Amino acid sequence: MRQQQRLSAILERLADTGSVSVVDLSSDLGASVASIRRDLQSLEEQQLLKRTHGGAIAAEVIYELPMRYRVGRREQEKRQIAEAAALRVDESVHSVGLNGGTTTTELARLLATGRSLKVVTNALNIAADLSVRPMIDLVVTGGGVRPETYELVGPIADRALSGISLDVVFLGVDGIDVRGGISTHDSVEAQTDHCLMKTADQVIVLADGSKIGKRAFSRIADISEVTVVITDSSASPEGVDRLRAAGVEVVVV
Repeated sequence: MRQQQRLSAILERLADTGSVSVVDLSSDLGASVASIRRDLQSLEEQQLLKRTHGGAIAAEVIYELPMRYRVGRREQEKRQIAEAAALRVDESVHSVGLNGGTTTTELARLLATGRSLKVVTNALNIAADLSVRPMIDLVVTGGGVRPETYELVGPIADRALSGISLDVVFLGVDGIDVRGGISTHDSVEAQTDHCLMKTADQVIVLADGSKIGKRAFSRIADISEVTVVITDSSASPEGVDRLRAAGVEVVVV
């Protein structure tokens, strides 16, 4: 297992249990004790955990894992959500918008292998993937870089989005709740996401089951501005029912 995979596995275990031990991690991840200790030191330097004697505990507040540590988490579910989203891009759709995130990145890869399409994105990693795809007419917004998500956000991005119209926008979010709407961890990102939403009449939210019924720090938009939510079978049935009762189409894959 590569170090990046180990770091993601450690953070995922911390999210589930709140603490880890060096001995258990060494056994479960097939790495030496010295390697695990170096991993914990690296994560502590990033303020993602606190080391203890023989292990580590979760940091007091972890608002958001950087995207490089989220890749690989719930991978199968996100792939299924992306495949369902790709089916929404039928012959009537000529232009789409994508914000950043692991699930929208999966969707971008599927769209790249299809027919001719205009794609607008504020995500640097998605732009890099699509820039060499001859069937994709790519537009990148510009803006200030948010390193946690590889997104371009802020006034420059918002102004770029203000003058365009798209057929459909696909949004990755950190939380979706009937009262709280759709939300993300960063207020500047939330504003840019809302500007992207306003470019299209059809807004499709891609959210794995862990996001349903949850709220992040910054509201992107009210639930009434969402057309469809695509999620997976791990989503809370009560949360799905509340979204449907609010008039949102929910697709569970």
